[in-house]
Amino acid sequence: MENIIITGDSTCDLSQELKERYRIETVPLYVNFGEESRRDGVDVQPDDIYAYYNQNGKLPTTSATTPADYMEFFSRKAREGDAVIHFNISSGFSAAHNNACLAAKEFSNVYVVDSKNLSTGTALLMLRACDMAKEGVPAAKIAEEMKRLRDKVRASFIIDKLEYLWKGGRCSGITALGANLLRLKPCIEVEDGNMKVGKKFRGKLGDVLEEYVENRLKGREDLALDRIFITHAGIAQEHIDRVRRKVEEFASFHEILVTRAGCTISNHCGPNTLGVLFITK
Repeated sequence: MENIIITGDSTCDLSQELKERYRIETVPLYVNFGEESRRDGVDVQPDDIYAYYNQNGKLPTTSATTPADYMEFFSRKAREGDAVIHFNISSGFSAAHNNACLAAKEFSNVYVVDSKNLSTGTALLMLRACDMAKEGVPAAKIAEEMKRLRDKVRASFIIDKLEYLWKGGRCSGITALGANLLRLKPCIEVEDGNMKVGKKFRGKLGDVLEEYVENRLKGREDLALDRIFITHAGIAQEHIDRVRRKVEEFASFHEILVTRAGCTISNHCGPNTLGVLFITK
C-alpha cells in the first residue's frame, strides 16, 4: 500500500484537531496589511483582520502562495511519502493552484487538484481522499476521482452584512446599503469554481440561518451522509447550535463538523458569515 500524504492550502479551513486526526499539513496563503505580508493561520488570524478593519476602515488584501513556497513545501513532503495529493482553492479565486502546478512539474509523485471550491468545500474532498488512501486506493486514482467528485460538493454561505464585500470591491455601496436597510442576507454559492448570488433571505440572522438550512437540505435524497461542515467566520454559539439542530432535523449525518473559517473567507465576507457544506451522491 502506498504511503499517500494529503495536503492543502490554508483556505481549506480545517481545524487543528482535524488536521491532526487526518495527518494533513497545509501551506499558507498571504494576508497583506499594506506593505506587510503575513501568513494565513500562522502570523495572522481572522480576528486580527476584524480589528484592523475596525481601527482603519480598510481591509487587508490576500495573495497566493508563490511557486517558490510550493517548491520548498513539495520538496519536503515528497520525501516523506510515496505520493502527495495537494488540494487548492478554486483556480477561479486565486493563482495558488497555477503556482502549485508549476512547482509540481519538478516532482514525479505530486498530484495537484483544483478543488473548484473554497473553504471546507475543499476540505470535504481532502477528507474523502484520506478515506480512500486508508482503503489502499492508489494516489493517481484518488486524484482522478477527486476531479469527478468536486462537482458533487455543495458549498454556500449566508452573508449577514455586505460591508466586507463592499469594502473589498465585490459589490457596490448602494447594493450593500439597500441590503442592510431591507435586512436582506444573500446566500453566496459556489458553482463550477466560481461564486454566484443565490437566494436572498430576509429577517433576523438566527431565523434566516434556519430557513437557509431547510432550503439546502429539506427533501434531498442525494446526500452523502458521511459528513457535513458547519463553517463560520466568527458567530455566536447560539446560532451554531440552532444550525446544528436544524441539520439534524433533515438528515442523519455520521459527522457534523463545526469549523471556523480562516483569513480568506473572513476577509471577504466578514463576521457572522455561516455556511453548511456537504457532498451529494
